[in-house]
Order: sequence, then structure tokens, then C-alpha cells
Amino acid sequence: MSLVPSLTEAVAFSLPGALVGATDWCSHPADLDVVRIGGTKNPDVEGIVRLAPDLVVANEEENRAPDLTALRAAGIEVLVTEVRDVPGAFRELERVLRACGAAARPRWLDEAEEAWAEPVVPDRRTTAVVPIWRRPWMVLGRDTFAGDVLARLGVDNLYAHHEDRYPRIPLPELRAAGPDLVVLPDEPYRFTAEDGPEAFEGVPCALVDGRLLTWYGPSLAQAPRLLAEALRAAHR
Repeated sequence: MSLVPSLTEAVAFSLPGALVGATDWCSHPADLDVVRIGGTKNPDVEGIVRLAPDLVVANEEENRAPDLTALRAAGIEVLVTEVRDVPGAFRELERVLRACGAAARPRWLDEAEEAWAEPVVPDRRTTAVVPIWRRPWMVLGRDTFAGDVLARLGVDNLYAHHEDRYPRIPLPELRAAGPDLVVLPDEPYRFTAEDGPEAFEGVPCALVDGRLLTWYGPSLAQAPRLLAEALRAAHR
């Protein structure tokens, strides 16, 4: 059972048939046929218990501690991951797959590590603000996986040293920060060409696939190339 979309994709891709359930937000693989047990923040704990999985995989950021405590109290083993950077993602993915019964390290994980081992050298480093929500505006702050992904692609988050991991910053302050670039992912808030860039008139905006920026799974193998292309396109 997986309560994390990234881990759902990783397990389903590596161990077909191993999952008995996943959240409503677990959209990859597209043909995943398992019991849906609600959201990452509001899973049907009783439904999970009825499914009696051997293991539930979760994440300290995406899932709520009370839900995980309730599952453990029901006698279900829970593995909780913590992912704050790219190397940490690889370590945790290997740990999860091993716990789920993988006999060997999957090839896609090797390919993903190889993709990130080659540094992406941009023409120049740029500064950015990275909104993840609107109404109110929230951005990436300190110690985030997505922030580390961008830093490895030559993009420095202007709020990387904020005391909060996901601070609420008024729009005038975001504009006044003077970013070279605004990075707008399509999740968790679905920024689009018509919803987001207009708030930062005059500043290049990169609309990026949120899965490439925030998911740690098979997409990691393509993420550095595709994100770099999207970031370069924003400066044209």
C-alpha cells in the first residue's frame, strides 16, 4: 500500500502487482488498477486496515502523523520516508523497493542516478521564486526536494533560506525580490499560461511539469533534461 504518488509509481513500475491500494492522487502509472483509499492527507484508515497490507509506505511531509499512528496501532507496518534532496531520494527509493520485495535494484533507478551524476551546466546561474499555491501565494522555502532539483540545474531559489519550508509570501514581496525567473509547476496548484504568469509581468516564467520537479520515481531519469529545456525556453 502506498500513500505517496511518487512511491506508488516507483513500486508499481518496479514490482507489478505488489500494490493493493493507493491514494486518489496516485496518477502514475496511468493504468494502475488498485483500491483507492482517499487522499494523502485524509486516507481511509479503516479501509486500509481492511485491506490488510503487509506494508504501508508513506512520507513525513505528504502524510499526517495521526493517520500513520492509527495504522501502526492497528498492527500494520508503516515505512516513513524523508526526502529533502536528490541523493536522499535515491537512498529512500532503494530502501522502499527493498522493503517491498525487490530482489535487485531496478534498472530505471540506475539510469536516474546516472542522469543526475552528470552536472547540468547552464549558461549562467539564475535566481527564482517558485510558487506552489495561489490565494494565498505560497512558495518553496528551505530544505525542499524541488529546491535541490532546481539548484542542480543552475536555478537558485530566493527563499531557500527562509525559516519556513513553504512560506506564504504576499505577491508584492515576491515581485520586489527581483527574481530572474519565476518557476510555475502544474501541481499542487495547477499554474497555466493563463493562470500565474500574468501576476509577474515583465519577469520570464517557466511553466514546468510538477511531476518532473517534485516527484521522486521513474521520472527522475528524464527530469534533468526536460526541466533544463523548460528553463532555457523561458529565457528565449
